[in-house]
Amino acid sequence: MFPISESLPTLAQLRAFLAVADHLHFREAASSLRMSQPSLSSAVSALEETLHTRLLERTTRKVLLTPAGEQVAVHATRVLGAVEELMDEVARSREPFSGPAHLGVIPTVAPYLLPALLPMLSRRFPRLRPTVHEAKTEVILEEVREGRLDLVLLALPTEVAGLVEEPLYEEDFLLAVPGGHPLAAEDGPLERSVLKGLDIVLLNQGHCLREQAVDVCREVGARTTAATYATSLPTLVQLVAGGLGVTLLPESAAGVETGKRVRLALRRFADPAPGRTIGLAYRASSARAAEYAQLARAVRGAVKARRLPVRIIS
Repeated sequence: MFPISESLPTLAQLRAFLAVADHLHFREAASSLRMSQPSLSSAVSALEETLHTRLLERTTRKVLLTPAGEQVAVHATRVLGAVEELMDEVARSREPFSGPAHLGVIPTVAPYLLPALLPMLSRRFPRLRPTVHEAKTEVILEEVREGRLDLVLLALPTEVAGLVEEPLYEEDFLLAVPGGHPLAAEDGPLERSVLKGLDIVLLNQGHCLREQAVDVCREVGARTTAATYATSLPTLVQLVAGGLGVTLLPESAAGVETGKRVRLALRRFADPAPGRTIGLAYRASSARAAEYAQLARAVRGAVKARRLPVRIIS
């Protein structure tokens, strides 16, 4: 590491020297760089002074490289090449919807939204390179705050300072009951108060869907079972199908999780039905905030095209 006070070669000096090394003639080198010959000579002399060594042997007829000059020419070519690559890469990164995009998704959204989202991204934004990290709400919020993720898909609101939230859609919760349950044979919408007489099984700690279900139960004074928890929605559905209780299931997940010969019945709630809002969140300070706002609009379009059982928020 060089001391900050030490004089170092400049890119202009290296470029001037390489031109002379290529042409072995000051006038031709100056012409190739579209600069005056005195300016070129001054830049090369300044480089020699900075490096404390002679790089060129000047004769009356031609210019020769010294052994040190030959070595410097090799390194200067590499340095200027690296700078050119840097400039090209930065220029590409300035293009909208290009380069890496690290996306966090909660587990109760990922299996149901990503089949609509990822093909759309590949088709509409081919230069974008998304990576997906599935984790619970608390984890992806921490990672987007710390910069390890660029944006996250989760239930809103997050109530986290410094994040922009882009609501995408709303969806209802359905009541999932075992196939042999008395409610399975009935018809028509249910009042929330029906939950008071039921054992409700939930996802384990850390899932925002659990907290939303607890809030619904708390509103009507219903109890949740303390003995049985699940780590995922597929497991939760199996617990209900096995007769261990009932649960609240996001409508976007219902078709996937109950379409596998699971002995389960789904009942709707009367309006206003309990539910959740799903959206994108990203740092307000992000240099790509404008892109992410456009991306949110594209996601809404993909959800609509996929005909998921949700209500798009325009």
